[in-house]
Amino acid sequence: MKKQARTDGVVIIKKYANRRLYNTETSSYITLDHLATMTREGRDFKVVDAKTDDDITHNVLTQIIMEEESRGQTMLPVSFLRQLISMYGDSMQSMVPGYLEASMDSFRRNQEQFKSAVEGAFAHSPFAEIAKRNLQMFEAAAQAFQPPAGGASPAPASPSAPVTSRSKDDEIAALKAEMARLQDKVEKLG
Repeated sequence: MKKQARTDGVVIIKKYANRRLYNTETSSYITLDHLATMTREGRDFKVVDAKTDDDITHNVLTQIIMEEESRGQTMLPVSFLRQLISMYGDSMQSMVPGYLEASMDSFRRNQEQFKSAVEGAFAHSPFAEIAKRNLQMFEAAAQAFQPPAGGASPAPASPSAPVTSRSKDDEIAALKAEMARLQDKVEKLG
């Protein structure tokens, strides 16, 4: 078997007909969970069909999202999924990927501001430790959306949607509300 460890820093993963994934860098079989971990760590990889050598990375990443969602760690609201599905075949379909990338990039840029605001809001209170744990969980979830190290740069923000301090304030307020909802959920579980 010809070994393909890396191509320009990209780890090649082969997917065989029996649905097994083979990491050519470590010469070992891996699972979708391993690929999810690599993604969170910022490792760049490409999944290819072992027989045809077709790039099937998109399909495998979608499969990872589906598995994460089925475990009860839902991040994609039903309304968002419906809107996304309705965009297939629409004349605006080609613009959606760039818009989503720009939105996630903006989210990541504002993440530090959000983190500071939440830490400031809970500093010196009995909820400080809970807030700290919630932020750690939030950061872990946000890692899933970070592009791999050395990956392509995200699409530029839409010129028709300038970033203003008011929109950042609205985003921070929305994120604070979501954190409060998650905190309530964690307290009910504990």
